[in-house]
Amino acid sequence: MAESSDHSGGGNSQSQVIQVPEPQPHPVMEQLPDVEYCINSPPPWPHALLLGFQHYILTLGMTVLIPTTIVPEMGGGHAEKAKVIQNLLFVSGLSTLLQTWFGTRLPTVVVGSYSYIIPAMSIIHAKRYTKYTDPYERFTHTIRGIQGALIISSIFHVCMGFLGIWRFAVRFLSPLSVVPFVTFTGLGLYHLGFPMLANCVEVGLPALIVMVFISQYLNRFISTKRLIYERYGLLFSIASAWLLAQLLTSSTAYNNKPESTQNSCRTDRSGLISASEWFHIPFIPFPWGFPTFNFGEALAMIAASFVTLFESTGTFFAAARYGSGTPVPPHIICRGTGWVGVASMVNGFLGSVTGCTASVENAGLLALTKVGSRRVIQISAGFMVFFSIAGKFGAVLASIPLPIMAAMNCLFFGYVSSAGLDFLQFCNLNSFRIKFVLGLSFFLGISIPQYFVEYFYVKHHHGWFNDILNVFFMSHTTVAVLVAFILDITLSRDDDEVRKDIGLQWWEKFRVYSADGRNADFYKLPCRLNEFFPAL
Repeated sequence: MAESSDHSGGGNSQSQVIQVPEPQPHPVMEQLPDVEYCINSPPPWPHALLLGFQHYILTLGMTVLIPTTIVPEMGGGHAEKAKVIQNLLFVSGLSTLLQTWFGTRLPTVVVGSYSYIIPAMSIIHAKRYTKYTDPYERFTHTIRGIQGALIISSIFHVCMGFLGIWRFAVRFLSPLSVVPFVTFTGLGLYHLGFPMLANCVEVGLPALIVMVFISQYLNRFISTKRLIYERYGLLFSIASAWLLAQLLTSSTAYNNKPESTQNSCRTDRSGLISASEWFHIPFIPFPWGFPTFNFGEALAMIAASFVTLFESTGTFFAAARYGSGTPVPPHIICRGTGWVGVASMVNGFLGSVTGCTASVENAGLLALTKVGSRRVIQISAGFMVFFSIAGKFGAVLASIPLPIMAAMNCLFFGYVSSAGLDFLQFCNLNSFRIKFVLGLSFFLGISIPQYFVEYFYVKHHHGWFNDILNVFFMSHTTVAVLVAFILDITLSRDDDEVRKDIGLQWWEKFRVYSADGRNADFYKLPCRLNEFFPAL
């Protein structure tokens, strides 16, 4: 851009060129900035307690959803459903403590995994259980079969973790293959978002709108020095939506609605409060009898356990990112997956109906609150254990309509998906090879599972081999990661320039625990246990 200026006396014009500064790219960040409390920095106790309670509330979504889906199919009633929920909640609390103490040491919550639904439903509909006409008798025999399959699959999970087998696979990851790994950990659970919200849209949609408004827009109208609205938006949103659901229920708005609508919308249809005991002992082994074992069913459960390896690993990367930690070293991921396997084994012993995984939604809540503190998660685990024992009190909160929890999932699954996109900053997006790997893995990660969803639900092919295929290929995360991983190691590591394009040169120091001194700050075991169990 040029300007002409006339100078008196000379009559000459002189041109001046205005220099426009070149735009600078955003700097690469190995650790996410603007996290107020990172993994090792706990907030003050009053805030930590509220934040921990908020994480506990969020775990109830998956904890209630899975037994609500499975237990009625088994022939169980409200009392059996309440007991399964309390047992699952107890295992989640205990496993979360073990994970934060001896596992990855990340602020991750351990919850029941939805990936076990298919093999569990296959066991429920097995021919050998159809001969039982009494619903309770069929329930007890069915849950013993599920317990046996869970115990076998958890042994596989424990071996993959504690024997270091999973570490060898994770060490071949690069930032390029981590992108679909973490992104599809969130996106792959889309069916637990708006589709479940739409079961009661008049309650779920307001919950989502209120959540977005409180967390993102309210501070424009009411300014505060602290991040109150973002940090505690979950409590405000659930409370307001729950109150709306209660008002609609009390006003008889659902009296003439279909049964499915009433079950989703009404606040008095869960049956948990009346069926729960005032004091429940959730740590009694085999509450419904000794487990039974079947080879084919165990193989289908092992397939589900294998899928949760991918889901948990993606969640670990997201939690490390939102806790402002360094990318998780392979040995730490392996240690964490081993403890997830222990959680699944305890579920098998205590009569739960699903295995465990790292909670995706709770990792997303770390992003909203900007609090990635390990202590907050440990407090939430304390709430889980307490309310699993204090049955009536826990049942009150567990009766929150599931569409409200689905509204929260829409936000938090999205946060985890965006954590995967963070790793694109280390890749060269001007490379056509990078675009090919990302594009194909993203598309097939959506397309292949969609085919198997239709194949399973429309054609109804049963049997343990079909269950294995369906569990494996209906997982968006598993398909996307395998496609990206295979293409990455076969196409993208020819020379130093290509290694730089996929971010591998930057990634090298995070592939070995001792290569970066910051790793010990986040992942070191307590009580000098690293001396006896050194990280590799």
